[in-house]
Amino acid sequence: MSSRAALHLPTLTDIEAAREQLAGLAVRIPLIRLPGPRPQAPGPEVWLKLENLQPIGSFKIRGAGNAMRHLSKEALRDGVCTASAGNMAQGVAWSAREMGVPCRVIVPDRAPAAKTDAVRALGAEVIPVPFADWWKVMETHDTRGVPGAFIHPVENNHVIAGNGTIALEIVEDLPDVDTVVVPFGGGGLISGIGAGLQVIQPECRILAAEVATAAPLRASLDAGEPRAVERIPTFVDGIGGASVLPDMWPLVRRVVTDAIVVSLEEIAEAIRVLVRQARIVAEGAGAAPVAVVQSGRAGGRRVVCVVSGGNVDPSVLATILQGSLPKH
Repeated sequence: MSSRAALHLPTLTDIEAAREQLAGLAVRIPLIRLPGPRPQAPGPEVWLKLENLQPIGSFKIRGAGNAMRHLSKEALRDGVCTASAGNMAQGVAWSAREMGVPCRVIVPDRAPAAKTDAVRALGAEVIPVPFADWWKVMETHDTRGVPGAFIHPVENNHVIAGNGTIALEIVEDLPDVDTVVVPFGGGGLISGIGAGLQVIQPECRILAAEVATAAPLRASLDAGEPRAVERIPTFVDGIGGASVLPDMWPLVRRVVTDAIVVSLEEIAEAIRVLVRQARIVAEGAGAAPVAVVQSGRAGGRRVVCVVSGGNVDPSVLATILQGSLPKH
C-alpha cells in the first residue's frame, strides 16, 4: 500500500519537529576529528559525523523513525513495508519492532548478508527480488501486493526531514563548518542535510560523493536533467543507483554544490584510513566522503564527512584491510 505526497525540501520547523520525534530513538553522536597521518600535515580540518554508530549502524534510523512515528494506528493496521538494500530496512524494522507492528522488506537479491541477516534478526520478513524489479519499486512505489504502509527510503517528506536533523547537529558542534560531504544514493540524505544547512549555515558547500561504477548524479548535473547510467554492482552497495529519481531531482539540484566521483580503490583506501587513523569501521558508502577528501577535490577549511553507515560484511572488510578489492 502506498500514497504519494508531493515532495518538498523540509523547512527548519520540519527538521526541528523531526528531532523531537526522534528523541530516545536516534543517538546524538558528536563530531570527531579525523587524525591526520602525521601532526601538522597540510590540508583541511576533517571531521566525521559517525552515523555508523547509530543503533542500526546507519543514519536510516532517523528517516524511518520520523516517518513511522507520523503514521496513524489505522495506517499501521497491516504493518509496514519498505524497499531497501539493507540500511533503511533495518531502520524500518527497528521502528516496527518498537511499535509492535509487522514489517516486510523488499531487497535486491544481491544485498549484503550482514544487512539482510540484521533485518531478519529484528523480526522483519525479507523479500529478495532482482535489482531491476527492486529499482522499479523505488521508481513507482508499487509494492506488488506486499501488504503494509509503504515507507519509501527516499521519496518521503518525513524521511527527508528526519535526515535533516544531522545538519542541526553538525552546526551545533562545528559552527564554522564550510563544507559537508554526503554520500549520494537516492538523494534523501543530502536533501535533508542540505535543506537544513541552507537555512542555518547558508555559505556551507554541500558535496555529493559518488562511486565511479554508478554515478547518476554527476551525469544528471552534467546533462541538466535526471539521467540513468549503466550500473556495475560492487561492494559499495549503499550508493550507486541506476538513475536519479525524477521526483528527487528538483530537491537535489537545489541543495547540491557539486558531485565528486571516486573510484573503488579510493573508497577502499578510505575504509583503511578510517580503521587505521580513527578506529572506525565504515561500509563503502559511508567511506565515500572520506575518499573525496583524501582525493584533494573537496576543498574547504573545515570539512565534515557524513559516515552514513558501517554495515559491511566481515569478509569484505577483511579483504579490504588486507589491501585487495572484494569481488562481487
